[in-house]
Amino acid sequence: MKDLTRYRNIGIFAHVDAGKTTTTERILKLTGKVHKIGEVHEGEATTDFMDQERERGITIQSAATSCFWNDHQLNIIDTPGHVDFTIEVYRSLKVLDGGVGVFCGSGGVEPQSETNWRYANDSKVARIIYVNKLDRTGANFYNVVDQVKEILAAEPLVMVLPIGIENDFVGLVDLLTRKAWVWDDSGDPMNYELKDVPEDMVDDVETYREQLIETAVEQDDDLMEKYLEGEELSIEEIKACIRKGTRELAFFPTYCGSSFKNKGVQLVLDAVVDYLPNPTEVEPQPEVDPEGNETGVLAYVDPEKPLRALAFKIMDDRFGALTFIRIYSGILNKGETILNTATGKTERVGRLVEMHADSREEISTAQAGDIVAIVGLKNVQTGHTLCDPKYPATLEPMVFPDPVISIAIAPKKKGGSEKMGLALSKMVQEDPSFYVETDQDSGETIIKGMGELHLDIKVDILKRTHGVEVEVGKPQVAYRESITKKIQDTYTHKKQSGGSGQFGRIDYTVEPGEAGSGFQFESKVTGGNVPREFWPAVQKGFENSIDKGVLAGFPCVDLKFTLNDGAFHPVDSSAIAFEIAAKAGYRQSIPKAGPQLLEPIMNVDVFTPEDHMGDVIGDLNRRRGMIKSQTTNPMGVRIKADAPLSEMFGYIGDLRTMTSGRGQFSMEFSHYAPCPKNVAEEVIKETKEREAALAK
Repeated sequence: MKDLTRYRNIGIFAHVDAGKTTTTERILKLTGKVHKIGEVHEGEATTDFMDQERERGITIQSAATSCFWNDHQLNIIDTPGHVDFTIEVYRSLKVLDGGVGVFCGSGGVEPQSETNWRYANDSKVARIIYVNKLDRTGANFYNVVDQVKEILAAEPLVMVLPIGIENDFVGLVDLLTRKAWVWDDSGDPMNYELKDVPEDMVDDVETYREQLIETAVEQDDDLMEKYLEGEELSIEEIKACIRKGTRELAFFPTYCGSSFKNKGVQLVLDAVVDYLPNPTEVEPQPEVDPEGNETGVLAYVDPEKPLRALAFKIMDDRFGALTFIRIYSGILNKGETILNTATGKTERVGRLVEMHADSREEISTAQAGDIVAIVGLKNVQTGHTLCDPKYPATLEPMVFPDPVISIAIAPKKKGGSEKMGLALSKMVQEDPSFYVETDQDSGETIIKGMGELHLDIKVDILKRTHGVEVEVGKPQVAYRESITKKIQDTYTHKKQSGGSGQFGRIDYTVEPGEAGSGFQFESKVTGGNVPREFWPAVQKGFENSIDKGVLAGFPCVDLKFTLNDGAFHPVDSSAIAFEIAAKAGYRQSIPKAGPQLLEPIMNVDVFTPEDHMGDVIGDLNRRRGMIKSQTTNPMGVRIKADAPLSEMFGYIGDLRTMTSGRGQFSMEFSHYAPCPKNVAEEVIKETKEREAALAK
């Protein structure tokens, strides 16, 4: 049995280009996992193994790897920084026990760092802070520390001070030991010397060390008393306080360095071991019932308890489907049968592997606290719980944000539809924030995602990984039509020219229904003027007609038809005659009933820093948005509004421009509302032009 106190499950997260992947590479080098350091800018990083990642120099999907430091096993997940891939960060944080937040020494706390920090707060993940790139022009460690306080409303606990800055950055002073770590220029992380604190830094070191100890001892009343009485505390006592405060999110130990120049990473690794929690020290996962409500039972991290594991990522590669799981309790052996409580089906664990980016090591068993992958599971999706069939249970599932952008795609080659369909179904399984649906009106395949880059990458993956080239279209808005007036009308269908004829007369009322009522039909005929057996034919005629409105051919909604009276012929009347009468009556009456165009209105939820609030609200007003509420918190302002979908295309780009990349938004369908006259006229004109072009 492995010793769980020597496990650390950690994630490395930050804004784009703060140096997460480079930091991960340095950790792998220092822990002896790789012998040659791969550089991101050369497309050689170990954890960036997708073609798209190597070309663009960004991380798209989280990669998992394991290594050892000071007799501790570190399971590390390197996550993406781009806003379109926050889903990867979110699901990684869900299964981790601790994190390293990387900030750029010159860029400071950037927008995506804020989002990831919010996610980590939601998941109650303990973190240490690492201010990277201190060798860069414009780097300032103390500025970044201030930004963490102001922008993230967090308490950084400064553990080291930099010696020199920008080109003169040579090392760090460890405040606890009062030792200076000084590296040479060889680029070898092991070429350092431990020296005394430089004379010009002695005062600063003492000031910051005092602050560090004062903050730390607040975690222990006895030690605080001892400290206030002037007794010298041992380093072990101070570390115990820092560990407790870090686990309880009271503060975040803060380090600095330059991963690219191999300076400072050892101290971060020491901090991961010293201060981040092991799997048994983290709050246990709540179990839930089929409706998602907590049952009060908790899944404690314990190898002796029944198996509980959460699938947090599905990846398809050349060896088949890989399901990444975090085991919370119990032991999982190769060849065992496990139950997926989401589907109610059991599956056999064929192969169990420990991942190192895209290479793998076969293992025969894994236990509570491990992050491993199972090869070849069939029906498992992200967020599903895998457990012992004898002791079924469901862990709290993951909640994913809805997509904010959609485009239509079609295969370039004839006959490519089936291949495209298979590829898309695999991609949907891998990425819960990627949706595919077929538009009922146009028959087009619509893909939806978290942003334009997200969908751009998906189209690229379709082409390279699956060999399907697609045409990408413009998004279409699904308008609807309705009426505003109640009218009474009559229509006679008569065709009597030798032989059996057709005859049916209907007197009817058509009126607007309640919002969301759809199609309603009622018959008030008395005395047999329209025999009962013909009523369903009248209903069918009206119901089949509402698929096409009279203004622009969009479906007509919320109508009520009432059959009041009519007439029939004993020989010539038939169900088909009354159905035709109803269809013609619809075309005759709807134009008189004040037809109008309805547009989809979206619930929009925008997050922006407070200093950009005026611009964001002004822009939403220009988009015909109605502001419903504003709430302010230390991180910024949350604005909720209703806005028409047609005005929201391209919004994410505009929002990022207005807020220097720090704004975010999500939207979902709310209801249909009447279009303003000028908008309706434009839509009707465009639709007629498109139909005319197709007719040619």
